[in-house]
Parts: sequence; structure tokens; C-alpha cells
Amino acid sequence: MIQAITSFVFAIVGLITGGGGVWLLLLGGSWFYAFAGIMFLLTAFFVWRRSRVALWLYAAFVLVALLWALWEVGMDWWALMPRGGIIILLGIWLAMPWTVGPLRNAGDSTRQSLSAPLLATLAIAIAVAVVSAFNDPHNIGGSLPTDVVAQNASVGQSADAGEWPAYGRTEFGQRYSPLNQINASNVSTLKEAWRVETGDVKGPDDVGETTYEVTPLKLDNSLYLCTPHNHAIALDATTGKEKWRFDPKVGLNGDRQHQTCRGVTYYRDTAAAAGTSCSQRVYLPTSDARLIALDATNGQVCRSFGKNGELHLEEGMKYDPSGYYYSTSPPLITGNKIIIGGAVNDNYSTTEQSGVIRAFDVQTGALIWNWDSGNPDQTAPLPAGQTYTTNSPNSWSVFSADANLGLVYIPLGNKVPDQLGMGRSESVEKYSSSVVALDINTGAVRWARQTVHHDLWDMDVPAQPALVDLTAKDGSTVPALVAPTKQGDIYVLDRRNGEPILPVKEVPAPGGTIPEDRAAATQPVSLLSFNPPPLEERDMWGLTLFDQLACRIEFHQYRYEGRYTPPSLTGSIVYPGNFGTFNWGSIAVDPQRQVMFGMPTYLAFISQLVPRAEVPPKGQVKGSEQGLNRNEGAPYAVILKPFLGPLQVPCQAPPWGYVAGADLRTGQIAYKHKNGTVYDMTPLPLPFKLGVPGIGGPIITQGGVAFLAAAVDDYFRAYDLTTGKQLWKARLPAGGQATPMTYTGGDNKQYVVLVAGGHGSIGTKAGDYVIAYRLP
Repeated sequence: MIQAITSFVFAIVGLITGGGGVWLLLLGGSWFYAFAGIMFLLTAFFVWRRSRVALWLYAAFVLVALLWALWEVGMDWWALMPRGGIIILLGIWLAMPWTVGPLRNAGDSTRQSLSAPLLATLAIAIAVAVVSAFNDPHNIGGSLPTDVVAQNASVGQSADAGEWPAYGRTEFGQRYSPLNQINASNVSTLKEAWRVETGDVKGPDDVGETTYEVTPLKLDNSLYLCTPHNHAIALDATTGKEKWRFDPKVGLNGDRQHQTCRGVTYYRDTAAAAGTSCSQRVYLPTSDARLIALDATNGQVCRSFGKNGELHLEEGMKYDPSGYYYSTSPPLITGNKIIIGGAVNDNYSTTEQSGVIRAFDVQTGALIWNWDSGNPDQTAPLPAGQTYTTNSPNSWSVFSADANLGLVYIPLGNKVPDQLGMGRSESVEKYSSSVVALDINTGAVRWARQTVHHDLWDMDVPAQPALVDLTAKDGSTVPALVAPTKQGDIYVLDRRNGEPILPVKEVPAPGGTIPEDRAAATQPVSLLSFNPPPLEERDMWGLTLFDQLACRIEFHQYRYEGRYTPPSLTGSIVYPGNFGTFNWGSIAVDPQRQVMFGMPTYLAFISQLVPRAEVPPKGQVKGSEQGLNRNEGAPYAVILKPFLGPLQVPCQAPPWGYVAGADLRTGQIAYKHKNGTVYDMTPLPLPFKLGVPGIGGPIITQGGVAFLAAAVDDYFRAYDLTTGKQLWKARLPAGGQATPMTYTGGDNKQYVVLVAGGHGSIGTKAGDYVIAYRLP
């Protein structure tokens, strides 16, 4: 019976592996799987014939498989595991006494001597696996410079060290705090001080992208934050006790692509008498396209702003489909202006709202200027009856500003539909997927730096640029802007004129689009880049030999010629994917040491164009960030999805996520370490540190500590900024896909606060928690 079962199992494995292997060979792929199929089938045959040849044959196969695996991926345990796991397990079964016994004929040597060659090759393979488990070929070990280059470096607007008055702490967007009570030597003792549940939780009727992404603000002894459904809440910064709450009653709308709020904006009228109503304000952006002014002391609406306390941001739009336009990010206040953009639903329609950027009087809400990238020269407020450009590139992320230079810096996205470039105007081609510097007073363009030419991949500039004054080799100071991008390049530019400080060069890019479109001949690449090497077949992965084989087959069926392979009818691999190497979480910059800390993420996506005639009726499928995006009005819809195998794990081998540090003066990456575990990605809570993806951002402190949650396992972590070594972690009750912040409480203790509420598209656990930590 054992003999029959063993023969049957080897035959089934051989048929599956061999059949797929022949298919892979016909596609131009590896020979190994066809060879493996033959070896499994021959082993099955000799087991069925009770021949000891099965043992010798399989011993030779194990040795060949080991040599092939090492040739492909070296001593990388997670890459070796799917290549050898099934082969070794079946070899162990074959070497067992109950399997060897029937293969021993009269007069043969002992069972042990029969299986000795197989046991020897298995032992070698297992030894290699054990050694490789202690090797990390993906680790870049090193240290950031510790010298304080600029003791009195500018951090932006004047703010008490214990405050966090803006999204990136100041309008410079550095995500840097000068606090050092918590430092690299004591952060391991950090304990939870308090936690609050906001009560705003994802419901059954909410859109999938209902996410907690908020970074609270801290002024005086109050924290100000918003929830996914745009409730504004004030908490006592020392105890977490709620002070007030405001509900704008945005309601549900199934056509919204996102239901989130990354933050509110604080304003203090320094000319107003103390205690004057609305002299301190919190501005709340909403998912139904309003901007509401609230009294920061009590949460009451400031009726003197706009129309009865609010602006309606859909005004001036030629088309205004409900749910297609809203603001997910906090506006920026500089001088007497509040400047705001807006998010549009990606790839829903060709008749969506404009991506106009507008500046309003911070007191009254009167429109001061508008900059529309589809009509960039007309910045004076539009006259009655005129509308903004439909579907012009928008900015859904956070702005930065330099008041001394009189410039506001806009990270700009692409025109909808993102994957179709035909019909774009000259101005759209110029400004899409770029960082644009606008005059704070007039809205006029002072400079623009494009990060992708003729973007066909949804490579928006996704993050708030960080402003930092860099010290040159000659000792002079250069006002710089640091812009992370989805494709992994980090642009370090002179923020006065947009010229590169670290070199940017143009490199050839793949061509060959659909007949109606074109691709740019070259694309820019920055010296400081976390762009990964191009994918190869050997980079395909799976939990077993079978799903790895399926991914290899799929890899050859898609079009892929490296970064910027254009979308196609058969489907193209986009790597890094439009999820981004960096996304809205941005990076954190230490202005004194002039270094950065970030979380590069690597996930391949598939972009496949669908002719309009093949798109299902509108009632059956609507647009979304993943799946079929309808692009109503365009000749093609597009299917966007992560590149996953049959078991719904990424087809590319891990790591998928890192923490990394780089020197902004030289552009050198000092370290890059795998970040996060699969603890919350698998049915069993396994603590394996593969390096997992995430979304959210880091902060750093003068104490030499970087704080980051963001990864898809539910942990909040602290790292040594110099080396990237993990120093502390705390288990979270829900996904931590938000950027933390830090401040001094009323008890003169330093607190670190993170919102843990989960994220829709990456599937982390939903919740509604605000959690504060401090030293014991």
C-alpha cells in the first residue's frame, strides 16, 4: 500500500510540475521544471517497479535541484524554500524505512545502505537551508553620519519644541522633532500612557478604502485630529480626555474612492485679542468637498469664514459627479492664505473635476488665486460663468512652503485616465507628475520639475516635499527640497529654482504603446534612488514549487521590459507598482545631521488595457483602485491589480518592505534592512521577518530615534536613526497605517502618539484607536 501511495504522489507531482515546466519552456523560461517533472515521474515508475534505482535517481535529482537553486538565488533562505521544500519533503519520505523496505530485493544490502546516497544529498540540502537561514543577502549594513552639520538648522515656522503644529510638524514637512527626552538609549522602556477610541469605525456600507491615516496636531495642551468620516476631535494631550467633537455629517457615498482624512490644519490669529471667538481655528477638509472652519477652543463653526463657516470646493467645476472629488489631506496655511488642492477618483471617467489649486483668505474664505495645471497662466480668480479645466492633473497630497522665498511647493499627480496619454494638452504634459513651485501671493509658476515624462503608470508625486537647508562642501548653505516618488527616486533640488543638487540624468525607456498613444523616449533618474533592479524570472516566488512555477509562467505572459513598460492589451508588469516605493507617508529628514529615514516598499502591479467594447455594462462594474477601472468616455478601461500568485501572495520574492537611511549631502544609502513580519498576513501568527509592505510615514527626533508603524503587521516600532536597528516595538490593536507625532505634555513628559485604525486596500485590521506612549 505504501509503495502504491508513494508512486501515485510522485506521479501527480511529476505531471503537474512537468506539464507546467513544458509550458514554461515554450514561453522561453527555465528548463528546470520540465526536468523536475521527468525526475518525479521516473521516480514514481521505479517505486512502482520496487526498484532501488528510485533512490539513486532521486538522490541525483536532489543534488541537481540544490545546485540549480544556488545558481539562481544564492544563499537566500526565503528564495530557496519554495525551490526545495517539496523536493526535500518527498525525499525524506522516500528515504524512510517503510518506503525503502519494498525496494530491497533478496541479497541486497541493508535498508540504511540503500538509502545512504539519498540521505547524504538530503543532509547536504538541509545543511545549506540551515546556513542560509542565518544569511540576509538583502541587508545593507552601515551607519549614517552622526556629526551635527548645522546646529541651528531651520525647521520652518517658529514653534515651541514641544509642539506639533502642522502635518509635517512645520510647513517645511521634515517630520522632525527637536525633543530628545526619549532617545536611543531609553526608548526600549517606552510604555503606553493612554488610549482613546474615537467611535468612528468602518461600517458594512463603507467603501473599501475607508482608512485611518491621520496625524494629530498638538498646540498648547490639546491634540486635534480627524477621523475617516471627517469628525474633528480635540483631546487633552496629557490624558487623552475628549474636549470637544464636531460631526460635519458627510454621509456615505459608494462612488467615493477614498473615505479618509489625513489631518486638520491649525491657525492662530496673533492680532486678535486673547479669548476672541475663532481667534484659534481648526480647518477640516471633508470627503464631500467642503472646507470647514472650527473654533479650536470649543469646536463651534466659525460662521465668518466662507459661506456660513465653510467653502464648497466643487465650485467652478464644469462637471461635478457626486463622490468624485474631495480633499483627503490637510490644507497648508502660510501668511494670510489657506491653500488647498483636491483628490479626484482615479480612472472613473474623462469628465471629472479639475485638479485646480486654490488660495483663500484664511480669515474670510475669499478666493485670492487659483492655479489650474490645465490652464496655468490664468491665476486670478475665475470670472462668473467660467470653469476650471476638466481632469487637469491634481494634487491630493500635502504641500510645503518657504515663506522667506515666497513659494509653496505642490506635489502634482496625473491626468485621468492615468494610463492613457493621448489627447493631453501641452500644459498637462509639462506639469503632470511633477513638483511645482508657485508664488504664494499670486499663484504664478516659478519653476517645475517633472519626475515622469508622459506618465502612463499613475506615478503621481505622492508625498509632501521636505525642505531642508543643506551644507555644501565649501561650507555654504543651499536651500533644498527633498521629494520622494512612487518609482523610488528621491529628488534633492534647489528649492529656489528646481535645479538638481544631486544629479538627475535621462535614461532610455521602453517604447511600444497602443497605436493611439506614445511613450517618452527617456525618463529621469535621480542619483539618490531606491529603485529596485529589474525583475527576472528567477525573482518569481511562491510558497511552494507549484505556485512559484505558476508565477514564472505568468511572468512570461505579461509584457515587461523594465521600469516604465507601457500598459498593454495583454497586460504589463509595472515595477515598482503605482502603490509606490514611497507614497503619502513620505520620508523624515533630520535638518541638523542632514540625513533621511524612510520605508521603501516594493510590490509589482499589473496594468492591462481593455477595449471599450469589452467593458461590462456600467451597472455591473464601477471604478476602483484595484480591479477594472472603467475610464468612462475613453477608448480603453484598465485592469489594475497587484502581481499575485495562486495563493494570493506576491509573485516577486521578498523582501517587500525595508527601512532605510541615506545621506542627503552625498546621495549615499547608508543602510537598508528588512522591515516587518508576516504575523498578521497568514492564518497562523508566524513571526517570520520577510520584510513586508506598508503605507504610512516615519518621524525622527533629536534623540536619534525614528518612529514608524505603517507595515502590514500590527506593530509600532522605534529604530536607531544612525544604524536602522530596531530598538522597541509595541503590539497595536489595529493596523497602524498612519504617521505618528511627538510632543511635550502638560506634565513635561515627551509623548509619542499614533492612530491605529487599519487600511482598506491592504486589508489590515480596522479600529478607531488613538494611543499615546511615554517613558515610565
